[in-house]
Amino acid sequence: MLRNQSLHPPKPKQRASSFINIKLHIIKHCIMVQMNKALESKLKTLPISPGVYYHKDKTGQIIYVGKAAVLKNRVKQYFQNTKDMDVKTRALVAEINDTDWVETESEIDALFLEAEMVKRYMPRYNILLRDDKSLIFVRIDMKSDWPTVIFTRNPADDKADYYGPYFNSFAVKKALRYLRRVFPYYIKPPKENTKPDLDTHLGLAPVNMTSEQYKANLRRLISYIKGNRKTIVADLQRDMKSASKLHDFESAARLRNKINNLRELQRRIMFGDKEFLDISKDEALRGLTDLLGLAKIPARIEGYDISHMSGVNVVASMVVFRNGVSDRGQYRKFKTRIERNDDFANMNEVISRRFSQKNIKNWGKPDLVLIDGGKGQLDAALQARDKSDYTDIPFIGLAKRDEQIVIKNSLSESIILDSKKLKMLDGYVTNSDTFSVINLPKSSHIIKLLQRIRDESHRFAISYHTSLQRSKQTDSLLDSIPGIGPKTRSKLIRKFGSIRNLKSTDESEIVSVIGLAKAKLVITHLKAL
Repeated sequence: MLRNQSLHPPKPKQRASSFINIKLHIIKHCIMVQMNKALESKLKTLPISPGVYYHKDKTGQIIYVGKAAVLKNRVKQYFQNTKDMDVKTRALVAEINDTDWVETESEIDALFLEAEMVKRYMPRYNILLRDDKSLIFVRIDMKSDWPTVIFTRNPADDKADYYGPYFNSFAVKKALRYLRRVFPYYIKPPKENTKPDLDTHLGLAPVNMTSEQYKANLRRLISYIKGNRKTIVADLQRDMKSASKLHDFESAARLRNKINNLRELQRRIMFGDKEFLDISKDEALRGLTDLLGLAKIPARIEGYDISHMSGVNVVASMVVFRNGVSDRGQYRKFKTRIERNDDFANMNEVISRRFSQKNIKNWGKPDLVLIDGGKGQLDAALQARDKSDYTDIPFIGLAKRDEQIVIKNSLSESIILDSKKLKMLDGYVTNSDTFSVINLPKSSHIIKLLQRIRDESHRFAISYHTSLQRSKQTDSLLDSIPGIGPKTRSKLIRKFGSIRNLKSTDESEIVSVIGLAKAKLVITHLKAL
């Protein structure tokens, strides 16, 4: 019977099933093979602190990035109890040849660093295994009278503050849910003359607070998200003692409960946002420093890009990466003073303004500048730099087509290409009279870091350009309303943001912003649209 079956080829479904079984058998066999001695020895040195770990394959390629509350426990789990793993995780473990890690001060730091490293390296198993579709941000609109705290996956250029990005949305939402007990906040704008809702009764929304008191409460929440936990606890303890001395025991008890809640929070697995980590051992930063012969590891890298539509609404972005990690609080945007369809001239203007004495004093100096573009854009930026007092700051370009690093050949430049390092990275260089073009494999950690900065500068520039376009469209429609001047238009745009929002809002709200007479003109015009 077995012989007869072997004479006939299996049907397609049987062949597919057999292939899957064989593959699973191979994976299982690979997992059962003892890990290499170097890795086994390395795992014995795993710390018990929180941090981020990197699994690598035989070629040294990062195939998975993860975070851990206790690195020792989490990483060792990959090499135990394989029968409880799903197929994808087994396949990952079968490929692990080496593991590295970076320790962080807290689990809060680990979440952000994991998100940044995943976004930079895009390891294939993170794409296969992750549950989240994209990164998540915490949005707080502090310029509103009653700011709200919400989550979003698409940051907008709307003057609100964004904290993140975070890769693990579940952990972030859980953290903010606990923090809301300590620092009550609104998740939607409050309405006047309405009964207290369930959140208010549960102590999750503010009670008997003025707008200023509420904002002070939110500033403490933001400070906690940024990692200033010890300072906040010390401030609360000071306020509690002051309240006790004044015999305001009700306030003292409320502050005591907040302190206890914060201490309880520290014992939970919480994640937040502290971006300025000591990751100077980062492979990409170290490799970039050696390749370009820089005097020191570039702790602050700035990326620039230009965005416009045929010379209209010309804007530029400046993004900042500290120790290889994006620092959104330091981002800046520029609106060019002259509208022109000339990226070289636009870049020259932006760098001139960035390197003014005023902005250097306010924003500090970059250690390295990355220009989105090739020889032309880089040359225009260097001309602006050379007219400033900061000609020692190194500039490079990243050409979009082939992801080539462009540097200027000049005795005055502080970049000295290391040919040995270039060869080690399997790269080569093409020289001309004035520029050198460095070609590295696209899988290189250096290229991935520069791509990450370039893509972020491009995204930020596009975001600002799009917001200007929308504002112009709103302006043009409001311009046509007789009796509505620039100040009134500005009030409407600042309050409602767009014509769509203005049309859908309650008429009484428009009256409260610009008065009855002007509101009638606007409402009549909007109804005619």
